[in-house]
Amino acid sequence: MIKLAGLQSSPGQIRYTGIDLFEARTPSDGPGLTLKAAHRLLSRTGARVQLLPGDPFSVLARAANNLRGSELVIISAGHDPNSLAHAWFYVPRMLCEGSYVLIEEPSGPEGEVSLRRLAPDEINPLAHAATLRRAA
Repeated sequence: MIKLAGLQSSPGQIRYTGIDLFEARTPSDGPGLTLKAAHRLLSRTGARVQLLPGDPFSVLARAANNLRGSELVIISAGHDPNSLAHAWFYVPRMLCEGSYVLIEEPSGPEGEVSLRRLAPDEINPLAHAATLRRAA
């Protein structure tokens, strides 16, 4: 992703933020990198890298205001559904005019996944539903 973004901008202008469980992963979460290994790998790209350990809801509750102006948000499959459902509350404040939000979804019988772009009219109801969950 960073290499592709580098075709439009110099790597030093690219800001990459990753949210992951890192060391808190359990075997059922699947394989992953440690925070240190991920940072070492991504820092080599020249992008400004910020890695935030935790689940989507707890991380975005702390950091969403600092992530304003995100042009691309990619949500991978496999997140805890409850955490992700609550995290949508914070996504609209991160976005700017022309932002892309892509979500990874199952697409085949062998566990294949594909990315689907969410339109703004799909994001706002998810954020609103998260607001209702917070009020309940």
